[in-house]
Amino acid sequence: MPLGSPLTELLLLAGGAALLYAGAELLVKGAGDLALAVGLKASTVGVTVVAFATTAPELFVALLGAITVSTDTGLGAIVGSNIANIGLVLGASALIRPLDISQTVFERHVPFMVLAALLLVGLGWDGRIGAVDGVVLLAALVAFTAVVMRRVQQTQSGISDAEREEMPDARARDVVAVVGGIVALVLGSRWLVEGGQSLLSAAGFSDIFIGLTVLALGTSLPELAASVVAAIRGEAEFSVGNVVGSNIYNVLAVIGVVAVITPISVSPGVRGFEFPALLAFTALLVGLMYRGERISRLDGGVLVAGYVAFIYLLLP
Repeated sequence: MPLGSPLTELLLLAGGAALLYAGAELLVKGAGDLALAVGLKASTVGVTVVAFATTAPELFVALLGAITVSTDTGLGAIVGSNIANIGLVLGASALIRPLDISQTVFERHVPFMVLAALLLVGLGWDGRIGAVDGVVLLAALVAFTAVVMRRVQQTQSGISDAEREEMPDARARDVVAVVGGIVALVLGSRWLVEGGQSLLSAAGFSDIFIGLTVLALGTSLPELAASVVAAIRGEAEFSVGNVVGSNIYNVLAVIGVVAVITPISVSPGVRGFEFPALLAFTALLVGLMYRGERISRLDGGVLVAGYVAFIYLLLP
């Protein structure tokens, strides 16, 4: 079977999907057990460890795209991934089971997600995100990390001796499950991206369209798999924290690192459509969170419908 044949790409897509599911099961189970062992809430683990881990595909694709293809590919993957995280990942998770909103995530982490979106649009509005812009994004990342670490320290100090005695011990197999889950998610998303990118390239689609659709969806698949599995397991706070954290890391960490290495060009099309779409989805999510203590199934349907409309408008 020759490399690059349609059958090969379809096998990559199927194998990638299988790895994503297996990786998500391992990651959610292992991270949940570790959270109990160290006294952290699922939402905190979701917005930190898991969110950073599931951002690895975006970092890999953005760096590879910027260095070997075009910065349009990397930027398109990030903008599209953040939109997919809100519209598709949270929407699909809420359709499975309504998602409760953690007060900590809403008050401390969501503002950084909004700030990241505003910084990306503001810094890229002149058509270029350079090294200085990258440093600004990385500085915001440091501030976010400081807020998270302070919250973790407060949580740890608030655990009584009696509560600490009842907490389960951290097990090596939980760490292995988390690491194995991350590896499977990254590899599975990579296979899906390779298969989808080859099929669309052969069909004559542009780099920016591929970045905003297949690459963005592909790099959001770890978040989708982890969040959907968490919703099925009844760990809704994990799903919300994962998406919020991923959207923060995607912009502040990934775009920040890429911009410091090489300037990122922002095409007029991205500024005219994708940037406003990112702000609109971010505002919609904040509005849904502010209105109530959970994202309902109806809200999930609205988010998914919005994402389908976004993809439709992208079609050439």
